[in-house]
Amino acid sequence: MDKYTLFTTYFADWIETYKRNAVRPVTYRKYATTLKRLTEIAPELTLLDVDRHAYQGILNVYAETHERQTTLDFHHHLRAALLDAVDDELLKHDPSRKAVVKGIDRGRCKVKYLSLSQLTGLLSVLHLGGEASWDHFILLLIKSGLRFAEALGLTPSDLDTDKCTVTVSKTWDYKSTDPGFAPTKNESSKRTVHLDQQTVALIRSVVQSLPTDQPIFVRPGHRVFNESVNGRLRQVCEAAGIPTITIHGLRHTHASILLYAGVSVASVARRLGHANITTTQKTYLHIIQELEAQDDDKIIRCLENFT
Repeated sequence: MDKYTLFTTYFADWIETYKRNAVRPVTYRKYATTLKRLTEIAPELTLLDVDRHAYQGILNVYAETHERQTTLDFHHHLRAALLDAVDDELLKHDPSRKAVVKGIDRGRCKVKYLSLSQLTGLLSVLHLGGEASWDHFILLLIKSGLRFAEALGLTPSDLDTDKCTVTVSKTWDYKSTDPGFAPTKNESSKRTVHLDQQTVALIRSVVQSLPTDQPIFVRPGHRVFNESVNGRLRQVCEAAGIPTITIHGLRHTHASILLYAGVSVASVARRLGHANITTTQKTYLHIIQELEAQDDDKIIRCLENFT
């Protein structure tokens, strides 16, 4: 390849060379999606023409229809390839340097997490019958903070009723046309999560007749779609008269309630399976700052008692 190579061609070769079989299939598909979007935005752009202005233009177009975090992921994918192009001397400078990442603001109308009272209302309308259902799945996510694919990958053997725990050692690759068990997001995602006795009893009651090595919530021969489960959650939220939240929002709800209850950031990070505490701090910065302000008041009151 040379500097006259199309940016799309270079990026396609780059993900094939450096990412295929080096990252999880679900991650590789994200790179493939980035390539598809790049092809739509700049199909004729050569490496020679990828300067800071052109690169910023690509980001701006993408940001017109995506939130900032999604645009940031898109930027990280492209920038990694461009840095290699600089190392390969196909580019003289990094065109992504000082790029401004924008995105549409959906945060004001999208509920990220529920309050404790709203969560209580949601729990009160769940139908927890004798067979495993999406209502049981929703309950498990609320009580465990597991990721969607992690909860789908749970089997009866992962439930320890004596210790009241679930063990996360795998996920379910629901996005694949041939779904099956898959590795966890990272090594830190492999963990044991403690649950309350009531939740364990409810889950135990619906897994007793299920094969110990098969997913609890995935029916044999059937695919699971994120939107289908979100649809059921939407119905439950409407029945409870609370703001609609997403399945991933239940994970945020779980973490935020623990933080407000005084659980340490380190413990929450381990429970969520974050690779490091920094991820937790960034994700829940607004809550941590609020709690720190409360701590400042406590500190002052404590100091005032010193005589």
